[in-house]
Amino acid sequence: MNPTAPHAITTKGLNLWYGTFQALVDVNVALPHGLITAMIGPSGCGKTTLLRCFNRVNERYGGVTTTGEIRVLGRNIYDPDVSLIELRKAVGMVFQRPNPLPISVYENVVFGLRIHHPRRELSRARLDEAVERALTEVGLWGDLKDRLDARATSLQLEQQQKLCIARLLPLKPEVILLDEPCSALDVEGTRAIEELMCELKGRYTLIIVTHNMAQARRISDECVFMLLGQIIEHRRTEALFLQPADSRTADYVEGRYG
Repeated sequence: MNPTAPHAITTKGLNLWYGTFQALVDVNVALPHGLITAMIGPSGCGKTTLLRCFNRVNERYGGVTTTGEIRVLGRNIYDPDVSLIELRKAVGMVFQRPNPLPISVYENVVFGLRIHHPRRELSRARLDEAVERALTEVGLWGDLKDRLDARATSLQLEQQQKLCIARLLPLKPEVILLDEPCSALDVEGTRAIEELMCELKGRYTLIIVTHNMAQARRISDECVFMLLGQIIEHRRTEALFLQPADSRTADYVEGRYG
């Protein structure tokens, strides 16, 4: 992967089928480094499918066929010598419901390091440093530094979702994918995760799928509107909401359908 590539992610002629159903149709998009890009559109429009293409998670499901090209940090992720392990280290993912492992806070954060590095490379000092750095970066260190042995599933939902983000950071991802990361949270939890995303912007490229158009307007720099598996419009967020170029975008953001 080459973080100096012109865009964090690009697709060219991307098509995807679940069996005989075509979920993505000739998708061409270029997503910038270091910004928050929101993908919006009605349910079933293909936005989560597209998100899951970027780290090839869709391939876990049977009957999926993909054609076209996806480049992540300049590299075609379908090249035969691309390692899925390395791809998923570079492109981390956060899901709708927090999914911390049912082990301690500490072991959640170091889980990826333990998987990807030989034990001899992982001194206690290195693990301790990784935990403190990751929890500090997501704003949890002050709350959890004396609770590192607590079971992660005992945390508040907001803290669990932040921990799921922290779990990615020791692997030094370039891109973080977020699939409706606030859908299980209350208003305060949503605000906290949105603030965290804005703090992470710049150090990471963030791509978020959301049904919440107010959220997309609040936090994203660019916005992609999808409909029936196609990208209808991709622009700076303010322009897309205030001066949409396509009547279908206007209909959606103004609440006339979807």
